[in-house]
Amino acid sequence: MINTRLHAVSILLLGALAPMAGAQQRPPIRQLGAITATSAEGFGNIVGVRQLSDGRILVNDLPRRRVLLLDPALKTYTVVADSTAATGNAYSGRVGGLLAYKGDSSIFVDPQSLSMLVIDDKGKVARVMSIPRSEDAMTLAGLAAGVPGFDKSGRLVYRASPNFGFRRAVQAPGSGGAGGGPAPGFQMPDIPDSAAIVRIDLTTRHLDTLAWIKTQKIKMEPTRDADGRITGMMSQINPLPVIDEWAVLPDGTLALVRGKDYHVDFIAPDGSKTSALKVPFEWQRLTDEDKVAFIDSVKAARLRLGANAGNPVIAGGGGAAIALGGPGAAAGGAGAAGGGGPQIVFRMEGGPGGAGPGGGAGGQRGGGGPNVQLNFIPPNELPDYKPPFFAGAVRADTEGNLWIRTIPTKAIPGGPIYDVINRQGQLIDRVQIPLDRNILAFGPGGTVFLAHRDGTNVYVEKASVR
Repeated sequence: MINTRLHAVSILLLGALAPMAGAQQRPPIRQLGAITATSAEGFGNIVGVRQLSDGRILVNDLPRRRVLLLDPALKTYTVVADSTAATGNAYSGRVGGLLAYKGDSSIFVDPQSLSMLVIDDKGKVARVMSIPRSEDAMTLAGLAAGVPGFDKSGRLVYRASPNFGFRRAVQAPGSGGAGGGPAPGFQMPDIPDSAAIVRIDLTTRHLDTLAWIKTQKIKMEPTRDADGRITGMMSQINPLPVIDEWAVLPDGTLALVRGKDYHVDFIAPDGSKTSALKVPFEWQRLTDEDKVAFIDSVKAARLRLGANAGNPVIAGGGGAAIALGGPGAAAGGAGAAGGGGPQIVFRMEGGPGGAGPGGGAGGQRGGGGPNVQLNFIPPNELPDYKPPFFAGAVRADTEGNLWIRTIPTKAIPGGPIYDVINRQGQLIDRVQIPLDRNILAFGPGGTVFLAHRDGTNVYVEKASVR
């Protein structure tokens, strides 16, 4: 009788544990489908691609300040906007973002003029709208802050600009001031480690805060001369941050991918919220020795550029570059903006750069403003486990699935690997794309667009998902 009861209990336990064991299994890695077309035109760097219903695609070439409309075969193009007056639609600023809008129309976000140009299906500017909140102009452009999107009601979902906390000013030595005392000296603001994902109605300008995500914390301190004048900036960066990422699904649902335990929270357009189970992942523990070795490796990588090393940037710019803290990216910054690139990119001097002090993206030296000196955090401040992804790692396809470029925990030959997660937060596929490529965007019918750098140019490639 006892053996019979034990046998019955064993069967019940096995039956209960079997689904749990199956839930933890990761799908095998498969290769992306065949590349079916490659653009004849080369680009400096691509920070936005949008496919129209007839197969043509809009491409935002940030360093060369132009938006082109390519034919379905990617062989010919027309100029939608550029940095000259030839088209009548000038790419007026050094940066700009491209967003999908209603039907085949698109929006070009111009932070410099605080305007949003509505581009029709023929590639012509149909009308101009003002940016709803001027302080969000740069994040609305989608530069290293995720890809904004619209819900079914036409409300725009995007990451709001961070709210910097200014510290109390200190007395700068030798600066002089009223009453014979020294005048207050400039203090860098506290850079927050979180950001709001908001939704705004472009007609009423009503704004809702949908959620908060964890972002990278960067410490900045000014360096001064004997007279108290600011001569530069000292930054301290974590090259292996644990952060959250986000994406807007085709139906307007906001997906929040949490980096701490790797799960997805969903917020539907009606406000209802669901939280999925943890995504199975091969977590890699970092010992004290691993942390020291990692910091040493990123320091050595920067030193290889020597005196020509620019400041850390997330995207944009031209010229040679080196990527740190991630699975790698094409030189020239095709990584982070293209979807899931490295966390840190060092740009060589002389590239077109982007927005920021001195004309460089993210503060790159470019002939103006204080020099920024880079330090890394002490090894003991690195996380105990390698995070599953870096900033810019998440894209949504047209079927409502999330594609997340993961950080490899072991050496795997070939290109980067993406986890594919469905609307229920379940890992349904793992896909490896070709070497030296990044996913830019998805089109209908199982189409995916890749960025591939070859020499000084980046080319758009169209491939099938399977």
